[in-house]
Amino acid sequence: MGFWIFMLCTNLLIPLIMVLFGLYFVKKAPKNINYIFGYRTDMSMKNKDTWSFAHKYCGKLWLIIGILLLVLTLVATLLMIGKSKDTIGNVSLIICMLQLVCLIVPIIPTEKALRRNFDKNGNRKEREDL
Repeated sequence: MGFWIFMLCTNLLIPLIMVLFGLYFVKKAPKNINYIFGYRTDMSMKNKDTWSFAHKYCGKLWLIIGILLLVLTLVATLLMIGKSKDTIGNVSLIICMLQLVCLIVPIIPTEKALRRNFDKNGNRKEREDL
């Protein structure tokens, strides 16, 4: 049971980090553009506007995906109660790999949203609604 508890805690790390950073990025992006902390891509670091937009957009995605992963991970890990250490370890490895993919995939829609809303120099595009 000790190994199962350890793996439960380990499996919940990535979803919890996604939820916490998602909330943080939605509420307030790091104030200054920097090369150490935050959503750092060439497009997001063009100026303060792109920096803020990218953090809010990616933060919302991480928050939603993190909550879903939290629930799915909890259910999958609960289903492993009483299984062998090998089974728990193998399923936990698969869970971790899927979580890492879910952690990285939001970069694609965030970059697309940046390009949809800003030109290559980071200037906000004119809205063509109506």
